[in-house]
Amino acid sequence: MDRFVVRKVQSSSSKTPEYVDVNTLPRDPGERKPLTSYNPNQRDDIRRYYLTKGPFQPRLQSFKRTIIGGEARRFQANWYDSFKNWLEYSETNDRAYCLCCYLFKDYYGNHKDAFVDEGFNSWNKKERFERHVGQVNSIHNKSLKKCEDLIRKNQSIQSVFVKQSDKQKHEYRLRLSASIEVAKTLLSQGLPFRGHDESSDSLNRGNFLEILDLMGRQSEELGNVILGNAPGNSKMTSPKIQLDIKHCFGEEVLKQIFEDLGDDVFSLLVDESSDVSKKEQMAVVIRYVDKYGIVKERFIGLVHVMDTSALSLKSTIDDLFSRYGLSLSKLRGQGYDGASNMAGEFNGLRALILKENPSAFYVHCFAHQLQLVVVAVAKKHGGVLRFFNTVACLTNVICASCKRQDKLRESQKNKLEEKKKNLEIEFSTGTGLNQELSLTRAGDTRWNSHYKTVSRLATLYDSIIEVLEYVEETSSNSTIITQAGGLIEDLRRYDFVFYMHLLTHLLDSTNNLSQSLQRKDQDLLNAMSLVTSTKHGLEDFRLESFPSFLETVNSFCDTHNVQMVNMDDVYINPRNPRKKTNMTCRHYYEYDCFNTVVDMQIQEFGNRFNEVTSELFTCMACLSPCDNFASFDIPKIIRLAEMYPCDFDEEDRRRLKIELTIYIDNLKGDIRFDNLDGLSSLARLMVETKKHHSFMLVYRLLKLTLVLPVATSSVERCFSGMKIVKSDLRNRIGDENLNDSCICYIEKELLKKVTTDNMIDRFQKMKTRREQV
Repeated sequence: MDRFVVRKVQSSSSKTPEYVDVNTLPRDPGERKPLTSYNPNQRDDIRRYYLTKGPFQPRLQSFKRTIIGGEARRFQANWYDSFKNWLEYSETNDRAYCLCCYLFKDYYGNHKDAFVDEGFNSWNKKERFERHVGQVNSIHNKSLKKCEDLIRKNQSIQSVFVKQSDKQKHEYRLRLSASIEVAKTLLSQGLPFRGHDESSDSLNRGNFLEILDLMGRQSEELGNVILGNAPGNSKMTSPKIQLDIKHCFGEEVLKQIFEDLGDDVFSLLVDESSDVSKKEQMAVVIRYVDKYGIVKERFIGLVHVMDTSALSLKSTIDDLFSRYGLSLSKLRGQGYDGASNMAGEFNGLRALILKENPSAFYVHCFAHQLQLVVVAVAKKHGGVLRFFNTVACLTNVICASCKRQDKLRESQKNKLEEKKKNLEIEFSTGTGLNQELSLTRAGDTRWNSHYKTVSRLATLYDSIIEVLEYVEETSSNSTIITQAGGLIEDLRRYDFVFYMHLLTHLLDSTNNLSQSLQRKDQDLLNAMSLVTSTKHGLEDFRLESFPSFLETVNSFCDTHNVQMVNMDDVYINPRNPRKKTNMTCRHYYEYDCFNTVVDMQIQEFGNRFNEVTSELFTCMACLSPCDNFASFDIPKIIRLAEMYPCDFDEEDRRRLKIELTIYIDNLKGDIRFDNLDGLSSLARLMVETKKHHSFMLVYRLLKLTLVLPVATSSVERCFSGMKIVKSDLRNRIGDENLNDSCICYIEKELLKKVTTDNMIDRFQKMKTRREQV
């Protein structure tokens, strides 16, 4: 009796493997678990997932070498072309595998094969590939046949049992196509699918069902086969169907991105931000040069990270790369903000990636550095700090009440109408023309927020004082009355107006630079050129513009009844009026205020944007086509190639030196290459004129320069899209659903290119469907 009890206990201890998320399965064959370790009921879905993705075939610039028989041997990328429907290569362990035999090995017992078990790495024996394929009835060919049968829609057992007429198939296709079109519209606009009450008698069943119902009312043929007129088990409107359609759209968009990328080099841009549910989300963007020589920045995923340490982020990026078949060896640039977990020189994400790939050069986000320049000046100079403290207090008073903001808008409108009446002219209205304005808060982490705050303050100066006077007269709170009165006095002080105009000019120049840096196709050389030009503009402003600047300030004071200061009077320090300063007011405002603030701005530019002095940038500058290739320098360009040992071996560098001589002579003699404004236009024109085929090594260097990131503005735009997709009303959207929705919404240009036929094909291959098309 005991032995039966023991057997029962032993049998109960063996549990069936749990279901896994197929989207988290590793692509690298060296990292895969045996198929028998998965739940038996899910194995066909796993097989279908790998077959849909295709064999993992990374085309590395240089594969790992192994000493075999005294000679260095390695895997050859052209073997993919000979065995493209099954051959795989693992970067993890430098071995080759067979996808078909991996998927159906369990059908043939304990058959041993190096291409399935430990992997094949005898690179000196290419004939082993042919031997593995074998004859017609070999295990490999039987497995290949099973793969074809599994992926073929009408070969499943369910489709054999469920016989459909041509009319049923046509109606099913109509229903599925309608659901796909509705989902495409909602995804492109970032709108929710579901409704709170989706019952038939509900007045608002959600966007998906309501739009589908509208389409049915517009088309009698469609209306007869959808919703209430569809079979109960084939309505194609259930939440699971909607999620499957979203996922298919996301996969189709990513497919276009990776096809456009091909096996070329790329850069990585990463940042984290919390969503409305307080989940930390990591957005990943890749930057590359497409086949037309155009720089592209594409969003490829949003990943929920539980830990924001560098090791955790690196692990997440490795998983993402493995899932999409991207290779870390193709990475040529990294772009992050200045957070220690991202940009740490020793333990940050930057350092971890550089340990594996020394050619993945790091560039600190230029837009972020520019914001740090503004914040540094705002905090270091006492007068500027007091100015922004006054503005912060002013914003709190004005924006604390809807009534005060309405009063501000009404005052602005009245003054505009008065100006219109006095000048007897018509003011244009439209986008950005004479629109209602309000005060905004200056944030240290929000790009251009300081500029927006100061510029609006100057525009609404009279209206703000009018609102403060209204608050002082009507408020019953003595604290607010005192505060409003103090702000009026501060705003009417000459110092306040002086700093307002000074910061307006300085922030105006940095705002123009910031807008240029945030362009997706901006290249590093042009960015550094813009930074240098802005710095020179500030230097000229400091040396030559004080008289004209002072005249502008005095004119503003005269117009707005602000008491002006006589510049020839002796300056009196308001904090210590009895102590002699031995300086005139002009000396104080020109040297202690004007020159000091501008000097601090110039100094911060030099400290923050130090890439201009790096060897990498100096060498890249020699490729610039500006001024008819005036900076062209062959030794420095050769040195640039030496910084990319994975892309240029010794033979390539020898050929590059000869190619550069011919290249510069050819392009200088071609009038089409005159007056180019940067590397981006040079790369595009080389592709248009087919010269990228004639000068392949030079064009390779151009691409390596262009893929280096300038700013993480694309990642910030992704977070803006995330906030639209996952709002307060959609705060429980799942991570995978959020990722698919964000990919479609952010890359809506590619979403529009997805055809219904491709969607139907992918949707049907996802899993076994009851009905066929």
